[in-house]
This record gives sequence, C-alpha cells and structure tokens, in this order.
Amino acid sequence: MVLAYLESSPYFFIMHTKLMRVVQQGEAFAVQSQKSENGQLMKCNIVLQEMGGKFENQYVATMLGNMAMFKLAPGDVVAVTLRFSTREYNGQVFQDILLTDMYKLN
Repeated sequence: MVLAYLESSPYFFIMHTKLMRVVQQGEAFAVQSQKSENGQLMKCNIVLQEMGGKFENQYVATMLGNMAMFKLAPGDVVAVTLRFSTREYNGQVFQDILLTDMYKLN
C-alpha cells in the first residue's frame, strides 16, 4: 500500500541524518513566505561534504528561518538531518535538499 502511494504521488521525501563537513555557506537573504508570521523567511544555501576523504559526496542544501542566520566556517563538522524531496512539474523532476536539524560539533 505504501509503495503504491509513493509510486503514484508527485511528491516524495526521505530524511537522512549524518556527520558532515561544511565546504561553503552563502549569505542569508529574505524570501517571501506565506507560512511565516511577517510574510518573510530567511534562506541560505550551504555546501556539505560527507566525512572521509577529499573526494566524498557533496550536497547543496537549503537552510531556512533562524537556522539560516547561523554562521558556519569551512571545515566545521556538523551533525545534520537532511530532507531529500522530489516533485514533478511540467514533465520534469526536481529535487530539493532541506537542512531540517543541525548541531555544530567542533
């Protein structure tokens, strides 16, 4: 039943928690949001790399709200929960990676 829903749904997401190293963080900026109290929400993009070697997988994720205001430096180690989601629009599939939880370790 769940598999049938996942195959038929235009939306799909998976949560994933792991230790990662910060590669780069962009500047936070305000975006319009109907879900926030004042109509604006802070947003920031961050590049994270899996632990291991210098050729490990890297991910570009989005940080929202108060988390977007938190400054990290390249090389910082963080425990993060990432939400991978996909959606279909006009016959194309798009993927988003949202950072939902973060703890700085060093």
